[in-house]
Amino acid sequence: MTSLLATVPAPAKINLYLRVKGRRPDGYHELESVMQKLVLADFVRVAVDEGSGIALSCPAAGLPEDDTNLAWRAARLFLDETGLERRVAITLDKKIPVAAGLGGGSSDAAAVLLVLNELLRSGLDEEALLKMAVRLGADVPFFIKDHCPAALAEGIGERLSPVAGIQNCDVVLVNPGFPVSTRWVFANFALTTNRNPYILAPGKDSQSGIYSGPDEADFLKRVGPEGFFNDLEAVTIDRYPEIESIKNSMLAEGAMVALMSGSGPTVFGIFTDHRIAISCFEKFRSSYGKNVFLTRPRHF
Repeated sequence: MTSLLATVPAPAKINLYLRVKGRRPDGYHELESVMQKLVLADFVRVAVDEGSGIALSCPAAGLPEDDTNLAWRAARLFLDETGLERRVAITLDKKIPVAAGLGGGSSDAAAVLLVLNELLRSGLDEEALLKMAVRLGADVPFFIKDHCPAALAEGIGERLSPVAGIQNCDVVLVNPGFPVSTRWVFANFALTTNRNPYILAPGKDSQSGIYSGPDEADFLKRVGPEGFFNDLEAVTIDRYPEIESIKNSMLAEGAMVALMSGSGPTVFGIFTDHRIAISCFEKFRSSYGKNVFLTRPRHF
């Protein structure tokens, strides 16, 4: 067998809104979230050879390189489900901050499933890959839909419907530099009707042209007049008030929206003026260094 090799991007995501609807008998939470892929991405290199075993390398990322890593587990699951025996070597070139609410680990895992299916010509359809993905984590199915830049995710992430995403804007990401455990956030989340929806900057119109697609009206109807919110913010901000400070600073700098992504701690700001986005990026870069990113929505 000739060695097979592919390198693909694994994009980051932000949650344009995230609602926790309830706790299931199995301990998972029912979610409703609109997720948007970004141009910012990890790069996943997969090599397949004769033999057996999985080798994972994450240079300079400080990540585990064993079966506790989601990319490793994705490879193992794929081989087990297809009954194939191959040696798989994975290298993760990490660009997305770790444990940051940006879906980097989930995106890497989805990339491994997609690449192995292609390299090994397994012929699995999207439905089969989605069934594997949901076993790995709530965000993984979204990244399996490779040509879907934005989607409404429901249930535990397994029910996906393409929706209008955002366009004509820049996205500034600020990661405070400390990890947040998703498990901890959900363990400390209490369902409440007193949510803190977000929150366009005062006087700014949600009908601003940053939405895309023929279902724009449906998207706005789903997210509500405020446009963006995150049920998990209150939990994470209570422990890490720096997140709220970053949000307020982004709005003061001219962001149209500022919101925590996922379980945090990364805050994203949406800007419709490129010059203002660059100015905000540079200001936060002086404080947070390489944990600040200027990116855009992904459209494919």
